[in-house]
Amino acid sequence: MSDDRKTERAAAATYHRIADAYADRIDTKPHNAYYDRPAVISLWHDLTNRDVLDAGCGPGVYAEELVKRGARVTAGDIAPRMREIAQQRLGNTVRIVELDLSERLPFEDAAFDVVNAPLCIDYIRDWDHVFAEFNRVLKRGGYVVVSAMHPSFDAEYYRTERYFEIEAVSGPWKGFGEPFIMNSYRRPLAEYINAPLRAGLVLDTLLEPLPTAEFQAADPRRHAELMRRPAFLMMRLRKGA
Repeated sequence: MSDDRKTERAAAATYHRIADAYADRIDTKPHNAYYDRPAVISLWHDLTNRDVLDAGCGPGVYAEELVKRGARVTAGDIAPRMREIAQQRLGNTVRIVELDLSERLPFEDAAFDVVNAPLCIDYIRDWDHVFAEFNRVLKRGGYVVVSAMHPSFDAEYYRTERYFEIEAVSGPWKGFGEPFIMNSYRRPLAEYINAPLRAGLVLDTLLEPLPTAEFQAADPRRHAELMRRPAFLMMRLRKGA
């Protein structure tokens, strides 16, 4: 197995192991509930009666929101326990599938109007493949919404001396109960823009979010940090002609 696959598999295994703790906290953990989620949702539109792929669905929070907005949702995750929790949360309101973003997606061409991919592509090295697959499964006029770690945040957090490279990294997570190490990738800003462009997608919106008032009430110190510098970056990308 290549080093890239080892990193990707390690991240998947960690998400499987922490799935219950993650699900217990995801509705109120500030970086997710009051930072990533409001920003991602702000980039959605035209969801009624639309076919939506919720990629990296985790415990099903975004899929639940998409259903509330009238979408027909297919939700996928690589971690088996995450899929089980999502199924328990969502019942028969969505279709739950196994989804490995490093492989060819198990869908026909032009299957979806929207792909929602929040905080899941940092664990995949080959963004050319990811965005090419998102483009393939989108219908004409469709769009992708992604969120990922901000490259400036990652560069400082991991103290990289290889900013211009795509770099396997790992670091401690302490917000989901017992601390653990998470594997992922960091990359330069150019790759955030150029990878989807190489895949034929068109950049519609780039968003560096601000934390919400709810975040400030829950965690004033980290709210102040995010008001000075973003931790996440969001993009809405449209399928090209």
